[in-house]
Amino acid sequence: MTRRPLLRRLATATAPIAAVGAALLLAACSGSTTSPSTSSPSATSAGAVSSGSVSAAADSLDLSGVTLRIGETGYKQQQLLLEKAGLADTPYTTDFSLFQGGNLQLEALGAGAIDLASASEIPPIFAAQSGGPGSLAIVAVRQGNTLTQEVVVPEGSSITDAAGLKGKKVAYVQNTTAHYFLYKALEQAGLSWSDIEAVPLSTSDGLAALLSGQVDALASYGNAIISAHAKGASTIVDARDILSGNFVYVSTPTVIDDPAKHAAIADYFSRLQRAFNWARANPDAWAAVVAEQTKQPVEQALSTFTDGEAQRPSKFVPTSAEAIASQQDVLDTFVKAGILTTGFSIGDYWSTSFDADLTAIEGEYVGG
Repeated sequence: MTRRPLLRRLATATAPIAAVGAALLLAACSGSTTSPSTSSPSATSAGAVSSGSVSAAADSLDLSGVTLRIGETGYKQQQLLLEKAGLADTPYTTDFSLFQGGNLQLEALGAGAIDLASASEIPPIFAAQSGGPGSLAIVAVRQGNTLTQEVVVPEGSSITDAAGLKGKKVAYVQNTTAHYFLYKALEQAGLSWSDIEAVPLSTSDGLAALLSGQVDALASYGNAIISAHAKGASTIVDARDILSGNFVYVSTPTVIDDPAKHAAIADYFSRLQRAFNWARANPDAWAAVVAEQTKQPVEQALSTFTDGEAQRPSKFVPTSAEAIASQQDVLDTFVKAGILTTGFSIGDYWSTSFDADLTAIEGEYVGG
């Protein structure tokens, strides 16, 4: 695994968190897993996409004996995206497992149950602290938007802003983006974590607690926020000005040092980039898929997707000093808040081993 000493040094600097996030809501969260499914389907007729340069390179190796075990959050967004874009006919087998959040993906990665996890910046921080050096490798960044990352209050609530949370029960998803943006929102309002009664809950339990009146507010994301709004909830904090929108892919040194699995992962990233291109070119078709999975109106799914892509298009990029510094800023914030007891250099857990592939994949990006 190749590392950049310079990046590790730069990672200790503080970077501002910009307003951005993920079109497919791959934000990290907390909860339980569902059973995996294995597939290596042929391309669909929904709109085939031409082969990319990285995929061509992967074709030069025999990957028929490789099974790439991939974590997904919420629903099988990546699997469905590849299928609809006509890019699911891989030369290796893909085995997708569902989790309620990136933090649980990282747990599964640490246990050797999956080869590749995707999450926001936050879950790898806690996984790195728990596992120590050599336990994981952050190998890629996918830029995206941060829509539906919010603090909401139930219909009829008198709370209108973060300052109004003082003394209130606030549910949040621990060790995730929700944990981070709730802390930052309180800080911006002149409050501390101890000024609220923080209640750590999963996405589904947090939503249930909000709607039943057991808590006064909920910091969450994705389907939980969509469902909360459908039940009349109002937004008091929008995290788009707090979160970076850097979503990372995480593996282990053992996996990425395996030439065949390394090639399969590079090919997978290329296929995902071209699948995002397809979704931008076919927003109505992709919104219909998302709406079916999330049980929301197609019009709402379409608006969320197009607004998100307009804010910051989904795009794979190589690792960078800026991305590491952004994650280091999150880590340092958690230390300041007492959420982490000790600080460390998150740059020590980043790998540049896919950067040549990612540079080529960045060139495959096509805007909407």
